Order: sequence, then C-alpha cells, then structure tokens
Amino acid sequence: MTAVIPVRAVPDPKTGNEDGKAATPARPAGRTPVSPGTVRPAGTAPLRPVSETAEVRAITRGTVQAAMEVLAGIRPVHQLARRLDPRCLAALQHRAALIRREITRTGNPALARLHRNSVVRSVRVCEVAGGIYEASAVVVDDVRARAVAVRLERSKHVWRVVELVIG
Repeated sequence: MTAVIPVRAVPDPKTGNEDGKAATPARPAGRTPVSPGTVRPAGTAPLRPVSETAEVRAITRGTVQAAMEVLAGIRPVHQLARRLDPRCLAALQHRAALIRREITRTGNPALARLHRNSVVRSVRVCEVAGGIYEASAVVVDDVRARAVAVRLERSKHVWRVVELVIG
C-alpha cells in the first residue's frame, strides 16, 4: 500500500489565487475580441485564404498518396470517387485489380512488396490556364521510386483530377 502525502494549496505569486488561474479573464495583447455570433476554438486565429497553388499542391499530395495505397491494396478505391474523374477512377481500379490478380497467380514476393510503404517525396505544380493545373510527384516505395503526373481542373469550386498517370 502506498503512502499518501497531504498537499496544501499555496497562492500563486502572479495571480494571488490558490489554483493558479487569474481572477478575471485576461485578453492577450494584440488580439481583437470575437463577436458573439462567431464560434472559434480557443487560441486559434481566424481562417485566412490559402494560395491556389498551395491548395493544389496539398490536394495532389493527398490524392497521389491515396492512389498508391489503392494500388498497394490497403485503401478501397471508392474513397477517391469524389476527387477523381470517373475515367481515372476506373483506370486506377483496373490497375489495382491487375496487380492483385498477378500476385495471386504467381505468388511472387517481389510483387507483394510493390507499392508498399509509399511516400510522396515531392510535388511540383504548374498553372496551365485559369482553374487548370498540372502537377508531378515523386513517390518512393519499398521497391523503387516512380513519377506520377496529375492534371487538376476546378469545377464548381471543387478540384477534380482529370488525368492520373502513375509510372
């Protein structure tokens, strides 16, 4: 049985309270008060718009990572249905099925390691026209490094991948 040592509350020299909390809520310097209708988590700044290039880069990185996980067999293809064009989605699903079929047919351990532990190393983005971007990504997995090319188009305020080529 462990011994219990009694502890006594000592007033905090800064606030004068025993619990260490300020008597009145203090507003941090340089921050404007939030209007009553605004709901924001404590300690966060208001949202600010991100550049379109940074947004496309982040979408490309996430989409390529998810596509590689589909090929590895650890992510269902339907999770990319909102991001990929139906033609790209069908092509990705077909490639994943071919990989699975070849693994079961041959039982080759090198094929089983294909696309495993894929990591997107870098993403480059280029604006082709208004609302149309092309991007390239370098992906490294257990077996090799490969290139991925992506074309994104904005439609109805949503970015959609219309071309996805995995090397």
